[in-house]
Amino acid sequence: MPDILQIPNDNRRLYVIGDIHGRSDLLDQIIDEIDRDIEKHGRAECLTITLGDYVDRGPDSRGVLDRLVRNPFPTDYVALRGNHEALFETFMRRPPLADVWRDLGGLETLHSYGVPVNDLMLGKGHEEAARALNAAVPETHRTFLESLPNCMSIGEYFLCHAGVRPGVSLDRQSINDLLWIRGEFLKSKEDFGKMVIHGHTPNEWPEVRLNRINIDTGAFATGRLTCLVIDEGGHGRFLFTA
Repeated sequence: MPDILQIPNDNRRLYVIGDIHGRSDLLDQIIDEIDRDIEKHGRAECLTITLGDYVDRGPDSRGVLDRLVRNPFPTDYVALRGNHEALFETFMRRPPLADVWRDLGGLETLHSYGVPVNDLMLGKGHEEAARALNAAVPETHRTFLESLPNCMSIGEYFLCHAGVRPGVSLDRQSINDLLWIRGEFLKSKEDFGKMVIHGHTPNEWPEVRLNRINIDTGAFATGRLTCLVIDEGGHGRFLFTA
């Protein structure tokens, strides 16, 4: 059962960013969009939250983490863990995971750190690749990944990467569900007690339901990275890169 990062509802503006997946170019663009939004709407207390999946699939996972470890946003910042960060960390400890991670975008992450992937493409060289990755990952990246909370609660919102299991209270959710759940959560019309803001399941555009908001718009493939803005009064709107 995970600890929930609790932040009181103090009428701050929230900027919540969906799955980045190795697209440092889109991350730079959404940072610019947030800068412009703050210039337009004022520099009230603001907080930026990223929902995980910083690595894999896209071409520059290392570049994404290089930016996030130093908080590139013009606001306070909280980064949550996604299932792809969990895979990344697990591979460095358990190289046989490469057979799974390879098919989920891990090769692109390894390549971004300068780790050769030819043998992994042939289903071999797991131990060698893990050693090379461990040597290549900066300590700042390790510290960042190890520090990521699995979920957070702020006012009337509950934020996590994938979603929550219906019928289970928010304070008793499993880490596995917070990072991986899809079907049961996505189909549920249950009132979870708070509005759940999540990513993990890509859609062409944000998906707004009575009990949840999905802001994963498949940025690595579509070029559309989404940021949900929740203003001080609770009004929501979106910023996009494309």
